[in-house]
Amino acid sequence: MLTNDQLGKWDREAFFHPSTHLAQHARGESPARVIAGASGSTITDRDGNDLLDGFAGLYCVNVGYGRPEIAEAIASQAKELAYYHAYVGHGTEASITLAHMVMERAPENMSKVYFGLGGSDANETNVKLIWYYNNVLGRPNKKKIISRWRGYHGSGLMTGSLTGLELFHKAFALPLPQVHHTLAPYYYRRPDQDMSEADFVAHCVADLEALIEREGADTIAAFIGEPVLGTGGIVPPPEGYWPAIQAVLRRHDILLVADEVVTGFGRLGSMFGCDHYGIEADLITIAKGLTSAYAPLSGSIVSKRMWEVLEQGTDALGPIGHGWTYSAHPIGAAAGIANLEIIDRDGLVERAGHMGKVLRDGLRDALGGHAKVGDVRGEGLLAAVEFVDDKATRKPFETAGKVGPAIAGALLRQGVIGRAMPQGDILGFAPPFCLTEAEAKRIVEATRTAVAEVLG
Repeated sequence: MLTNDQLGKWDREAFFHPSTHLAQHARGESPARVIAGASGSTITDRDGNDLLDGFAGLYCVNVGYGRPEIAEAIASQAKELAYYHAYVGHGTEASITLAHMVMERAPENMSKVYFGLGGSDANETNVKLIWYYNNVLGRPNKKKIISRWRGYHGSGLMTGSLTGLELFHKAFALPLPQVHHTLAPYYYRRPDQDMSEADFVAHCVADLEALIEREGADTIAAFIGEPVLGTGGIVPPPEGYWPAIQAVLRRHDILLVADEVVTGFGRLGSMFGCDHYGIEADLITIAKGLTSAYAPLSGSIVSKRMWEVLEQGTDALGPIGHGWTYSAHPIGAAAGIANLEIIDRDGLVERAGHMGKVLRDGLRDALGGHAKVGDVRGEGLLAAVEFVDDKATRKPFETAGKVGPAIAGALLRQGVIGRAMPQGDILGFAPPFCLTEAEAKRIVEATRTAVAEVLG
């Protein structure tokens, strides 16, 4: 900490940081990193250090930093109408226009979009809508939600329960009893190395079927999954996984929630992960890429078949008893409109697909032969490198969870940000879509150097 650093002092005295070792930070044992500005794919800290952001904030600054069009849209909206609520049929030009733009891009089986603020509250909304839907249909016992180990769906009570990562459960008395977890489609960590992808998909399906049999299909309301596992390790599904899972869900009349907080609006080189993998969801969760994080906004996109039942419910019960004060906030909506216009105008969905291949190919060429690199994987502009103690057996390091952060730290010292993913020794990348080929090459070379520094 700098001598006489007032801002750093205030930070340690007053600021409760999320996902942070609180005691170490309060004692000054970890850096108080203050970001002062950003442009394109680069952020700048208060000391003038430029850092190439290989993770787009938290997979969210998709169009890149410093876009004046979005800043101007936010300012203009704030001057004209900073806020009005969306209750009882109220809307604003921005919120109505953005809803129209989202539905123009959404899969054909979807009907309406409900706006919230973040991915966690959107998934809380989804669970409430699922429970409401089944109650309206006279199925009050159909309430359980199946999620997957290593999935990430938020940090609330229900959403933290849906999340299948130990860190988000420890000492919080989670998961709640309505939530059950099935296998992650994590082919690299298959139990038998001789399994083909088809064998492993069958193994995942069998685990899901056994869970449904054990709990009873008449008690299970929905299944939630990310098209590509994000925080759980950036893990694309094996071929055939989503068609096989959907067949099980349809057979047992279980709704499907596609959590597209990370993948929505271009991250996979497709507008939605549902398009990419042929997923026909009943609810789609959106957030990060909706505004590229220039303002908080999320959404729950509701399918036509669900919407019909929600309408029936309000005919029978009156207005639906769900809403947030800041639902469809006009400033967030204005940011979303400008963001989607940039994505269209600059061809950023296609660019994400192209630059993702450039980045993954570079990482495979640079690191694929390293004795401690077990897997280089990804899809679209998502990439991950998984480190192991023994490549042949996929044996983890004895100090599991230490190598990934060490490599991320070595990378940062070269001015490049990658993310040490939780629950493993995995380095993740999810850069802005405006990433250049020179910047992709810089990420690759810095990662090669960081790996050599830590692992030789």
